[in-house]
Amino acid sequence: MPASLVLRNARLLDVEAGTYREGDLTCADGEIVEDGTATAEREIDLRGGYVLPGLIDAHVHVAGIAANTTVLRELPPSYIAAGAIRNMGAMLDRGFTTVRDVGGADYGFAMAQAEGSIRGPRLIFGGKALSQTGGHGDKRPAGVRVYDDHPFCGGSSRVADGVDGVRLAARDELRRGAHHIKVMASGGVASPTDHIDAVQYSMDELRAIVDEAGAAGKYVTVHAYPPAAINRALEAGARCVEHGNLLDDRSVELLVERDAYLVPTLVTYWALHREGLDHGLPRVAWEKVSRVLDGALGALDRAARGGANVVFGTDLIGGMHPHQLEEFRIRAEVLPAIDIIRSATTVAAELLRLPGRIGTLAPGAHADLIVVDADPLADVTVLATPPRLVVQGGEVVGEH
Repeated sequence: MPASLVLRNARLLDVEAGTYREGDLTCADGEIVEDGTATAEREIDLRGGYVLPGLIDAHVHVAGIAANTTVLRELPPSYIAAGAIRNMGAMLDRGFTTVRDVGGADYGFAMAQAEGSIRGPRLIFGGKALSQTGGHGDKRPAGVRVYDDHPFCGGSSRVADGVDGVRLAARDELRRGAHHIKVMASGGVASPTDHIDAVQYSMDELRAIVDEAGAAGKYVTVHAYPPAAINRALEAGARCVEHGNLLDDRSVELLVERDAYLVPTLVTYWALHREGLDHGLPRVAWEKVSRVLDGALGALDRAARGGANVVFGTDLIGGMHPHQLEEFRIRAEVLPAIDIIRSATTVAAELLRLPGRIGTLAPGAHADLIVVDADPLADVTVLATPPRLVVQGGEVVGEH
């Protein structure tokens, strides 16, 4: 059988080595294969273009179609689905061939994408995040006593309290196919009734969730800003920390000791501060942004210098999704180009437990890749604009 695609005269990035190999790349049956295929359904002469593995964004909300997340519960499921499909297609156009959704997406979206019904990145999802009453995932305004849980994935979190309560909630999300369990371990920007420094969930509750995830062969990632929340979650066995803007030296030590992962999401604070109000972000949430924005770059620099596993993430919502690639430009202020590229390829693949399958151009990997015209090792900000070519599963799915 002929190969589906051969890219000729390319500069192929070995992400681990940080070097290029000049030559051809062959894709067959959805995978990258050894060179030597004689014929192909399609051949493209790249004339020295730079080929990288398809990008991975490890913190997205594909169904986050509104900056004011509380309104999602009021919107028709069909409307949310339409917005999510649009978001996924746009992510693919930007070169993201795999994404990890950490609140909102469900099995239906992942299955539809895998079957080809939705054009978008491969979707690794965690279902609904777990939040304590009054925590970051509790979207009720002050004074509201109850609400009915939205039947669709637009509701990105669920409230669960007590050891038995969180065990049941974790088991239910795992039953629904979650690849990981996300826990709201501190306050946040978008929540209406808590503050950034709030430390949420008891150690017993955290350990119970970690125990349930581990028993199912999955892991726990936590939304956390202050060091008290970050450190306690890592001590409880969490494998990953989202955001981490206010981490301290002990946080970095724990990340390294436990071979855990940090997923900073700097662009979301840049975008929220710049235009969040224009997209419907409540002012009470906008006023929280500066607190975490100020510490974001310093935390990233501290974690990287300390040897932590740092992964690429964006966390954009509503009309700010188009800024996804801006994360490369922001990280370039403190990190070397190769480290940023690894965060969006090989290191992200390790977090998603797909090393050797995504984030690499090695034979046997999914044939997911992007082509750019300039050397991203010399200037990583070339990745802040959409790539010339996007290939997913050996098929050209985007051309600019």
